[in-house]
Amino acid sequence: MSLPHAVPSSKRPAATNSCRVCAPLGSVLAFRGLRGCMPLIHGSQGCATYIRRYLISHFREPMDVASTSFDESATIFGGQSNLAAAIKNLVRQYQPEVIGVCTTCLAETIGEDTVGILRQITKEDPELPAIIHVSTPSFKGCQYRGFHDTVEAILTATARGGERLPHVNLLPGPVSPADLRHLHEIVAAFNLPLLMLPDYSETLDGPSLASYAPIPEGGVSLAEVAEAGRALGTLQLGTTLNPGPGACLERDHGVPLVKANLPIGVRATDAFLASLAAFGPGLAWESPAAEPAIPAWLTAERGRLVDAYVDGHKYVSGKRVAVVGDPDLAVAVAGFCAEIGLVPVLVASGALTHRMASALAVLGLEAGTFEVMEDADYDSIAKRLMELKPDLVLGPSKSYPTTRALGIPLVRIGFPVHDRIGAGRILHLGYRGTQRLFDEVANALLGHQQDSSEMGYAYQ
Repeated sequence: MSLPHAVPSSKRPAATNSCRVCAPLGSVLAFRGLRGCMPLIHGSQGCATYIRRYLISHFREPMDVASTSFDESATIFGGQSNLAAAIKNLVRQYQPEVIGVCTTCLAETIGEDTVGILRQITKEDPELPAIIHVSTPSFKGCQYRGFHDTVEAILTATARGGERLPHVNLLPGPVSPADLRHLHEIVAAFNLPLLMLPDYSETLDGPSLASYAPIPEGGVSLAEVAEAGRALGTLQLGTTLNPGPGACLERDHGVPLVKANLPIGVRATDAFLASLAAFGPGLAWESPAAEPAIPAWLTAERGRLVDAYVDGHKYVSGKRVAVVGDPDLAVAVAGFCAEIGLVPVLVASGALTHRMASALAVLGLEAGTFEVMEDADYDSIAKRLMELKPDLVLGPSKSYPTTRALGIPLVRIGFPVHDRIGAGRILHLGYRGTQRLFDEVANALLGHQQDSSEMGYAYQ
């Protein structure tokens, strides 16, 4: 199988307008999906401030992120006393059920033995809440890697084996709170008890409260996560993971692992629903039936989506598109674009997986017609877009300066979306999310055509 042309990473000395954020940010996002969890960043105060700023600006929700606040002394002699003091302060001020400790580049560069320090701290005070540690220096990867490493650390530390229970694990990846709520709705339609990890559908998109809640209600509890090792199976969304956090449950507890693309588009959602339908009353995942039984309301949503494709096909067919985002989202959206008749010319990500090109080839995108950029920054992406001249870009808000310069529309997806409100409510997944995305894509192209026309047009 021939693969799409992949643009090699340039040997630039530094990133210009980075297309990635740091690994601890992904870790904090995953920890916010645990009930009663307070993330603690073992490193400098600036790291925690940067992460809070980015997450608050995207989700428009208040957020506390603790820090061990390395100073010059801790950088030289180690941060053991800082970590011990931070944990003590967290317990006194927040009474968390879980403390999620993620390390920064600074702690990792000096060779801090965080695991040993935490072992000593918990030995000296057995009454402390559960503490889960994950190594997340940004020289190991970006927010995408930090997120998935944290999910794996939570499962490894918490999941226990035993007699099979009639529930399914779902590892959705870093999608929006609206996506998580919709996934709950879809799985419930199959009468499958669900364990979703992480679940920040309420903790990062909650109601207005009379008083500030430092640790918002919601999330999955550690007691629930402990039963992940007894599930019928694990459904892991994302095809660029190698192998991904679900592999630890298969390795340690024999829980079958099933991988699927993010369900964006008719074909991808069909495949996702077929995987759900394959979880029967038995104790193992079986191959999907040729025609799985799909709940009627989902069949109706599929029909409306196909009808929308027919209605809008002439507006999108043949238009050239670039997609920017986290690897799994970029791959899934590129597949959706090809499905509706758009022509992907560039699929780019700031992450480095070495798997995006092969994942796109599996989706059937024609090799040689588009480029893949991994480990990219927005400067290099902008240069390629200036040369490729697409009609549309789908990506985070940091793509806006380039699309403005090119005079083309931007449909905002993924993370971060800082220049619009409602990022936490952007629905990408399922027939319903695809319907919303298709309408926005078609209307963006229609609006651009209308606004750029010399005479314009209006329906009288």
